[in-house]
Amino acid sequence: MMPPLSAARFDAYWRLMRFDKPIGILLLLWPGLWALWIAGQGHPTPSVVLVIALGTVLMRAAGCVINDYADRDFDPHVERTKLRPIAAGEIAPRSALWLFVALCLVAFVLVLTMNWLTIALSVPGALLAASYPFMKRYTHWPQAYLGLAFGWAVPMSFAAETGGIPFIAWEIYAATILWALIYDTLYAMVDRDDDLKIGVKSTAILFGRHDRLILALLQALMLAILGAVGRQADLGGAYYAGLAVAAGLAGYQQGLIRERGKPECFRAFLNNNWFGLAVFAGLALDYALR
Repeated sequence: MMPPLSAARFDAYWRLMRFDKPIGILLLLWPGLWALWIAGQGHPTPSVVLVIALGTVLMRAAGCVINDYADRDFDPHVERTKLRPIAAGEIAPRSALWLFVALCLVAFVLVLTMNWLTIALSVPGALLAASYPFMKRYTHWPQAYLGLAFGWAVPMSFAAETGGIPFIAWEIYAATILWALIYDTLYAMVDRDDDLKIGVKSTAILFGRHDRLILALLQALMLAILGAVGRQADLGGAYYAGLAVAAGLAGYQQGLIRERGKPECFRAFLNNNWFGLAVFAGLALDYALR
């Protein structure tokens, strides 16, 4: 019989799943909500919203667990990550793997309540989530791969709500990939010095001194795609007001990273939660006013 889970061990598992840092859940959830509100024309099915939201929480937790498992040899050498539960020896790597499997299974059980297309899409979604943490060993574009994984909630949301994946879903997916590339590059700028020392690749390293310019171009492209989504969905002024607020927040992030200070880059990363909220608020308000 297994011994009871102590408070300290529960806390370690809680931190391993990053439930103490919900920013990742929010960044993953906003694109799913954008997709659901457009797919449901402002009135998505409540049960579908619940499944997508719970699946988001579970798969983000699973992604954090497998990420720390993959980085268990790197994290002890990075100032920001050296106290993570696996790196600090609080949780054994094998226990983390079992937790990852359990989280994925619970998420899959949730998906089984949806239609066949959503169930089928959950398989590549799980593969993307499981493989992402290993990309930084092979490519300078793990941030783009993160976008592929995080954005998979978009086609799944359309499939769950409508039974299909129209072109507009792929437009939102493209915008979400760009968004993840932006905010995860800001995140990687915090660790750039450590990553160079240990040989980990990132877009922050790849972009080098051109990082701010490239991020600004990516922000402009993302906003342009979201503008095209609004025109295709026949959205009105409230939506574009939300995009205007989001554009202002993108400018604010550029101001924060002007000197590339680590605390400021991290604040710019965190600010993307408000970016996602601004887009969703404009979208939801636009449908509510109809």
